Amino acid sequence: MKNISIIGSTGSIGRQSLDIIRKKIEHFRVLSISANSNADLLYNQALEFNPKYAVIMDEGKYKELKNRLLHSNTEVLCGIEGLEFIASLKEADIIINSVVGMIGLRPTISAIRANKTIALANKESLVVGGEIIKKELNNSKASIIPVDSEHNAIFQCLMGEDKDKIKRLILTASGGPFRGRKKEELKDVTPEMALKHPRWNMGRKISIDSATLMNKALEIIEAHYLFNVSYDSIDVVIHPQSIIHSMVEYIDGSIIAQLSNTDMRHPIQFALDYPYRNESHIGYLDLFQVGNLTFEKPDYETFECLRLGLDAAKTGGSMPAVLNAANEVAVNLFLNNKIKFLQIAEIIRKAMENHKVIYDLSIDNILEIERNVKEYINSLIN
Repeated sequence: MKNISIIGSTGSIGRQSLDIIRKKIEHFRVLSISANSNADLLYNQALEFNPKYAVIMDEGKYKELKNRLLHSNTEVLCGIEGLEFIASLKEADIIINSVVGMIGLRPTISAIRANKTIALANKESLVVGGEIIKKELNNSKASIIPVDSEHNAIFQCLMGEDKDKIKRLILTASGGPFRGRKKEELKDVTPEMALKHPRWNMGRKISIDSATLMNKALEIIEAHYLFNVSYDSIDVVIHPQSIIHSMVEYIDGSIIAQLSNTDMRHPIQFALDYPYRNESHIGYLDLFQVGNLTFEKPDYETFECLRLGLDAAKTGGSMPAVLNAANEVAVNLFLNNKIKFLQIAEIIRKAMENHKVIYDLSIDNILEIERNVKEYINSLIN
């Protein structure tokens, strides 16, 4: 039986992880869970799975949750220190890090230092702290199994292969809800329109990132660090059906692809069961029903966030952290109807132009960069 700590159990990936565990309860034990502010759902999860620890980030809800779970076997913790604690529990076999945003970096590093297997769905950890994480991994026995469908697919396509024979990684993208549109057609996009993804059921922030194609920019940076492949050897292709989750091309011209239904529970189950493959409780792909698989080139002019992401990636140093922080702020402003859809890219571009790149990164200066970017964007908006 594997002991699982889930950082972000009330989010989309966390809930789907618990769904898999629920179906295979004889194989997994939920050791700890966490939420940002959804105390009610965290409470219900604690009652169902009886974890040893539950962490709530919202300090205002800590006492209430602690009182509600007073007579249970679950100890309630609070804040980032709580996340770091459950990320490094001695008895934990797998740490699922599925929180959204830069807040995921510190528990990721805590898990690495504790030599844990990390099922990583928090792409921002690698985007903002890729160099730090690489150094930490080199000094530990920890390992990362990517949960993002694209990186999980690449991970599977590389199994048993000589990584020196890679020609390029091919990340697939659905194209989001506005595939095929031009910039002029996107000036009046509302949050409700942008949240309607044609293929995937995701959280609000990730859904907007998919609509702007920023998610693919972040995934390029993530792939660079996960697989030690240069940016010039990572391509993006629009694949509207979202059946091929990504591909690897080798120097002999062969392309190996990973296909499955459009369901995040597939890569989550793979990460939980690794290194074994066990029977799916999710369903199997019907190729006859799929019919056609099509591919298109990305539109870098309309979807400026993708181009900005590539610029930040190739600049390196602190620029990806600026990109990520600016995107988090801009997406939040858009979701709250404070800015227009196309202003997301405009704000990110201005934040990048305003930043002087730092190449010797630490957690402290990454957090300082995040604060500075937020202050700069707030001054722009005001």
